Amino acid sequence: MTEHVLQSKVLVLDDSNACDHLIKSFCEERGLLPLRVNRQALSGVLSSNIDLGAVLLDEEYSEAEGGSRAVAALIHQVRRELPIFLSCRTRKQMHDIAEPLQSYLCGVFHWEDTTHLHTLVDEYIFSLVYPNALVCGISELSETVLSAQFAPLQIQVDTPYIVRDRLIYGEVFSLMEIESPWCRGYMMLQIEEGPIRDVLRRRSVTFDHDFREVNSFLGEVTNMIWGAFKNRFIGEPAESSTRVKIPLIINHKHKYISFGTENPQLCFRYTLRDANSGEAFVLYQRFIFNLSWSPEDFKEVHEFNELVSSGELEFF
Repeated sequence: MTEHVLQSKVLVLDDSNACDHLIKSFCEERGLLPLRVNRQALSGVLSSNIDLGAVLLDEEYSEAEGGSRAVAALIHQVRRELPIFLSCRTRKQMHDIAEPLQSYLCGVFHWEDTTHLHTLVDEYIFSLVYPNALVCGISELSETVLSAQFAPLQIQVDTPYIVRDRLIYGEVFSLMEIESPWCRGYMMLQIEEGPIRDVLRRRSVTFDHDFREVNSFLGEVTNMIWGAFKNRFIGEPAESSTRVKIPLIINHKHKYISFGTENPQLCFRYTLRDANSGEAFVLYQRFIFNLSWSPEDFKEVHEFNELVSSGELEFF
């Protein structure tokens, strides 16, 4: 089974170039994908659907009025869920940072000694342990379902990644509750409506462009992935529970959804491409274990492993 090293995109707000080699080296070591943005485009990037795990903010990033405090305030206003790590030009502690900038930060560090930054990344980005068998299995079973449902489109599966934002992508998404002895939460699929319409149009001359057919199709895809997930990782359903639930908050205007937890989300990105026209679209899949997460109790269903071992079942 291929070992998946989870990644996470981070926004690097540091245009001094003095620490470029240190930033690049650290990010490569920790599985971080650093993204740079010019100051004039920052507000637009924060308002976009680019999913992120954290922000690395240089204390002297902005020369405008308010400096890094104003930048941190903007990030906090637009993407409050994103942790901000402040890189200092000299070695400092949190108590050395003046208010109100300090209130926006999750930690400070110095590029010459990234020991504390490692701790911050572990605490705020890679705080949950995802077993490799789970990550690989989700990718494999989801690709199988998508290949069947979206045939003959080609499927490209990107490296799984972690996000801290709460963004909604596309016009239509589905939610499926997940409950097992080792996890409780949701699986979410997000996609633009147009690509599903195109698939349905090619398959049936009777397709009448009703959005309800789009909803039904995505619901079918969701059910099939959930069924494969349950058979592989859960087996027999657990007894019904009356445990406390957490309400979901959805704000369509700001394309925002909250699951009532600060835990990062496990994400998969699938690109579906028409080999003839070259046209492509993206489907996002997120797993949010907001109610319970015990990876030490995770195991694949024995029957699945036995079938693979015996040769009765194999991966394509």
